Amino acid sequence: MDDQRKSENACMPALRFEGFTDPWEQRKLGEMYARSSEKNDGTIKGDRIISVATMKFNPEQRFSGKDYLQTYNIMRLGDIAFEGHHSKDFMYGRFVENTIGPGIISHIFDVFSPKGEYDLLYWKYAINLEKIMRPVLVKTTKASTMMHNLVASDFLEEEIPVPAVAEQQAIGSLFAKLDSLITLHQRKHDKLKTVKQSLLEKMFPKEGESEPEIRFEGFTDPWEQRKLGEVAGFTKGVGYSKSDIKKQGTPFIHYGRLYTSYQLAITSVDTFADEADGSIVSTGCEVITPSSGETAEDIAIATAVLSPGILLGGGLNVVLPDANLDSVFLALSISNGVQHRELAGKAQGKSVVHLYNDDLATSSLRLPILAEQQAIGALFAKIDSLITLHQRELDVLKNLKQALLEKMFV
Repeated sequence: MDDQRKSENACMPALRFEGFTDPWEQRKLGEMYARSSEKNDGTIKGDRIISVATMKFNPEQRFSGKDYLQTYNIMRLGDIAFEGHHSKDFMYGRFVENTIGPGIISHIFDVFSPKGEYDLLYWKYAINLEKIMRPVLVKTTKASTMMHNLVASDFLEEEIPVPAVAEQQAIGSLFAKLDSLITLHQRKHDKLKTVKQSLLEKMFPKEGESEPEIRFEGFTDPWEQRKLGEVAGFTKGVGYSKSDIKKQGTPFIHYGRLYTSYQLAITSVDTFADEADGSIVSTGCEVITPSSGETAEDIAIATAVLSPGILLGGGLNVVLPDANLDSVFLALSISNGVQHRELAGKAQGKSVVHLYNDDLATSSLRLPILAEQQAIGALFAKIDSLITLHQRELDVLKNLKQALLEKMFV
């Protein structure tokens, strides 16, 4: 009896919708899918070529002509195809399901058609989930130079746990909604980044010009050209070793953070250290730029304004704007357009390039009056805040989806 209970528990997910209590049934893949050998007879044209990588129609994909299209396999709604390229996420290749409608795919992909009742959305996730499919593909694929080849007869003999169709429908619907929300936030995030880039190009003067294309109402004076060293002071962050990093203490930032998270304003950090003699703690007006990196472009673009109370580590050039220079405006100027290109050109080195405070001091800036600087800085700070908001929402949704994939499938 205990062995039976253990077996039943092994076939039930950790998290289920209310009302579903039966163990999932171990079913042979050959009971649910049959290998399809349906070839294109020429009636399906090139505009219905399916990209297996993205599961989208790819009409721009190149092909040799209509005769060659007849070598393609037909893939209908609900069919699954095996794509044998291995990656860190799919060590033995992966299956994808057709959720977009009838089309054709290259003959190099094995296609299987569903048999009996099933839920389209559930199988989109189940057949692509490494947790379920890796044990199957370990036994049913053979490695070649570039990819894994599927042994179809072996694949159809393998078993996986399957819930009743009603539970399939509930699970499939949930993940489809999650994907819809992820797509929505991704679109908003991408649109805001596009808007930001467009405004950066239009709200700062182009090469050889003294005024931007777009300005806030009420500002008409030409921008003044100055050297950064005329309107700012400079210092350096203090070096710390890995052993100095702690789980609590003063919030601490070092140059590596700037390459993993390009942010106009850094308000919080996830590392800490104790203040040492000569340490510099931000007051909220400093603009930081890394002093070394892989490329000159990375160095110049990884520029940010710090919130008060953050300890400045080594490898950071620290710019201290005077009273007539807005910090956010300065960070935008350094990391975009004409100023960015000039600063990137000053970086020295090959495999690792370096940028010094002296380079920053001699860089040219186009400066409007302080009020216009502040208006521009506030606009981009707001846009960055919205971008960050959608990125956080994306991260939350993606993490939630991953956690549910682990808990709602056996």
